[in-house]
Amino acid sequence: MRITVMCGAGASSTFVAQRLRSAIAARGVEATARAAGLASYPDCLDGTDVLLIGPHLADRLDAVRRDASTRGTRVAVLPDDIFGDRDGERAYALAVSVAGPGTTDDERNPR
Repeated sequence: MRITVMCGAGASSTFVAQRLRSAIAARGVEATARAAGLASYPDCLDGTDVLLIGPHLADRLDAVRRDASTRGTRVAVLPDDIFGDRDGERAYALAVSVAGPGTTDDERNPR
């Protein structure tokens, strides 16, 4: 599963993606997490299975979902309190739930 975390400038998403990578490493699953800023949209959808957008971008959700659907990318808005997710577990759980069954290498399919 390839996860992209997008925020306005890319700073907040960098912190979330870094923590998400820690959660992925702790599980030993085949997944990646990267950060992106709004300036890289819609190009950041390429090569992305799940796009997690910052809560401050929630007003763009419908448009992002339309763009993402043409590329097979699933989209979710991160919760307002995501920055309290110090180990990346909540962000990872959200990504897995959005990806849906059979679209991710989760705990059932370790490396």
